[in-house]
Amino acid sequence: MYAVIRTGGKQYRVVPEDVIEVEKVTGEAGEVIQFGEVLMLGGDGDPQVGTPTISGASVAGQVVEQKRAPKILVFKKKRRKNYRRKLGHRQHMTAVRITEILTGGKAPSKAAAKPAPAKKAAKEAKTAANPAKDKKPAETKAKAKAKAPEKKATGEKASAKKPAAKAKKD
Repeated sequence: MYAVIRTGGKQYRVVPEDVIEVEKVTGEAGEVIQFGEVLMLGGDGDPQVGTPTISGASVAGQVVEQKRAPKILVFKKKRRKNYRRKLGHRQHMTAVRITEILTGGKAPSKAAAKPAPAKKAAKEAKTAANPAKDKKPAETKAKAKAKAPEKKATGEKASAKKPAAKAKKD
């Protein structure tokens, strides 16, 4: 089943377990939010199209993170008038994982909202799955340091590069 929702002045086609980036929606990571403006439902037989929205239908999602979009440059110029303005803009965005599509005025269930894994936990899981990619042991690091050539002291050259003090003329 899929739905077309409207939020932030844009329309998104969503299915459960999709992660979409929408314009900023209030809420912290892990909170359950509900999109009430469902324009269309499809997937089970004939699609339902709202006029403009479908009453009693909603889409539940969980906030993954609050972030900002990449910077866009805004440049204004009037030729031959020496007028130039350069501005940058980064839109605030919210990443949302769609948990379920609700019909008939149902409320979102707490069981559908799965806690998102932390970034550190994901990295630990990767290293546990691939033990061959673990960091080098301390012994190997010590051997690498011993093989590396030592830098020579260049005290004489450094002093030669400094300009000599100028003598005052009387």
